[in-house]
Amino acid sequence: MLIVGLTGGIATGKSVVTRRMEENGAFIIDADAIAHEVVKKGAPAWKEIVDTFGREYLLPDGEINRKAIGRIVFHDAMKKEELNRIVHPRVFEKISESLLDIIHNEKADDGVVILDVPLLYESGMDKDISDIIVVYAPVQQQLERLMARDDLTEIDAKARINSQISIEEKKKWADILIDNSGDIKATIKQADRVFAMLKEKAAKTT
Repeated sequence: MLIVGLTGGIATGKSVVTRRMEENGAFIIDADAIAHEVVKKGAPAWKEIVDTFGREYLLPDGEINRKAIGRIVFHDAMKKEELNRIVHPRVFEKISESLLDIIHNEKADDGVVILDVPLLYESGMDKDISDIIVVYAPVQQQLERLMARDDLTEIDAKARINSQISIEEKKKWADILIDNSGDIKATIKQADRVFAMLKEKAAKTT
C-alpha cells in the first residue's frame, strides 16, 4: 500500500483532486474534516478552545464559530500557535488511527492512501511521506477563489494565505505537481494521470 501526501495553498483546488482520486479508488484521509470533528461541541479540544479564547467565540448552538476564531488567529501568530497546540495533536492522532484502520482492514495491497493535509509542510508531517503532491494555482486566482468561497474581505483572505508557507516554496519541495489554474477538465485529466502512476508504483512495492 502506497501512502501519499497531498497539499497546496488554501483555495488552490485540492478537493477537486482528492474527489477525483477517490472516484478512481484511492483511500482519502481528510485532515480538514478531522479538524472539524475534533472541535465538535463537548469534545476535549472544544473545551480547551472555549477556555482559551472565551465563550464569545461560540455560535448560538454552542459550536465553535470558526470564522470568528479565524479572524483572530490569522492576524495574530501567538493566537494561531495556541489554537494549533490544541487542535493539531488530536488531528494527527486521528490521522494515524484512520491510516492504521485502512492498512489493517483493506485487502488491496496495491492500494493508494492520500493524506489530504493542507498544512503538511507546516506541521512537519512531510518528513514521514515519500511522495507528496502539491496542487497549485496563481496567487491572484487563489485570492479571488478564497474571497468568493469563504465570503472574506481581501485583507482577511490575504492574511490566511500569508499564514501558510508560500505556494512557490511548496512547489519546490513537491514530488508531483498538479496545476489547477485552468478549467476543471484539465485538473481532472492531471489527477487521473497522477493516480495511474501512483497505482502502478503501489503495485510494484507490494
